[in-house]
Parts: sequence; C-alpha cells; structure tokens
Amino acid sequence: MKLVIANKNYSSWSMRPWLLLKHFGIPFEEIIVLLNEPDTRAKILKYSPSGRVPALVDDNGHVIWDSLAIAETLAERFPQHALWPTDPVARAQARSISAEMHSGFADIREAMPMNIKMRRPDIGQRAGLQTSVARIDSLWRDSLAASGGPFLFGEFSIADAMYAPVVMRFNSYQPGGLSPESLAYMERVKALPAVVEWVSASKEEPAISYYDEIA
Repeated sequence: MKLVIANKNYSSWSMRPWLLLKHFGIPFEEIIVLLNEPDTRAKILKYSPSGRVPALVDDNGHVIWDSLAIAETLAERFPQHALWPTDPVARAQARSISAEMHSGFADIREAMPMNIKMRRPDIGQRAGLQTSVARIDSLWRDSLAASGGPFLFGEFSIADAMYAPVVMRFNSYQPGGLSPESLAYMERVKALPAVVEWVSASKEEPAISYYDEIA
C-alpha cells in the first residue's frame, strides 16, 4: 500500500493514518507531497481525486481518501489489530469522539494550525478557545476514567490517532485549563515510538508552509 501525505510539520490529517499504520506495524510506502509548491495540487491529484491528502492507495490500486475513511478501511482489512475497541459500547464511544474531532473544533484548527516546531503559548491563552479546549479536556478525562487508560480506550486506537494532532497543537500553543489527567495523557502520546518518529522527521523538514506560520 501507499500512503500519500503532506509535510509532517503541518499536516494534521496526514499524521492520523500514518500513526495507525506505523503503530500497528502495517507495511506501507510513504509518499510525501510538499505543500504550497507550484505543482502540489497536480502531484496530489495523481493519487487523490479530492485533491487533498492523506490518500491511501491499496494493493489493487483503489484509492481511499480522508483520514477517518482510511482509518475505518484499515480496521476492516486488518481485523487482527484492534484499531477500534473490541467492546461494542466503548467502540461506539470511540467512534463518536473521533467523528466529533473530524467534523468539529474549527476554532482550534484556525487559531492553532499544527506546527510542531512552533512554540506560541500566547495564542493558546486566547479566551475564545477555552470552550473547545475544555470540551477536549472533558472528552479525554471521561474516556480515560472509563477505560482506565493508558490511552483513551485502554490500548492505542483510532481515537488516539484522531487526537494526536491536537496533542501536537496543545504542545505548541500551550492552552490553559488542561487537567492533570489530560496533561499526563499528552505525555504518553508524545512518548509513543510512532509519534516520536513523526516528530523527529518533522523537525528535519526544510520546507516551510507560510500559510501555517503565525506571525
């Protein structure tokens, strides 16, 4: 399989399926298309009909685009790996909070674009973001309390992959109001070997996406 992604420093959507493939040891070829280059869109369209990344090209040449669709496809095709919780109630909860991340929190996406190299705590303290930050904190705390951890539903799952870029954002912008439970969860996510590998690669990238840089 091939996974088409963008810059690791900036592309939160790319990070999600990449982490799943890496964490669960599913073989794949990584294809990086740098953002904001003259030929970026043309290169992406070679693989993805939406013109966006990530896109997964399976062994038969079929394309799955959108990070959550890729995650669901991987869960179906590799049932030997518990990408979703095995308990049906926990699985429904995991799907719910993953979908909420997928479709919500536009204010956080806009004000705190993923930029792993950046440190701007002044942005994270903006009052307008606190409702969304508090909601995420609540989702994390409640999930950890119900499952007993160490990850949202016990073992690392799609839900954790969906929120891993939020961990990166919170690490960069340091919003206030996060509970001790959420801060400890963030440290566990950052310590995952797949996350360590992604972050390390992001710091080596020379390319800059000025759209995602905040003056």
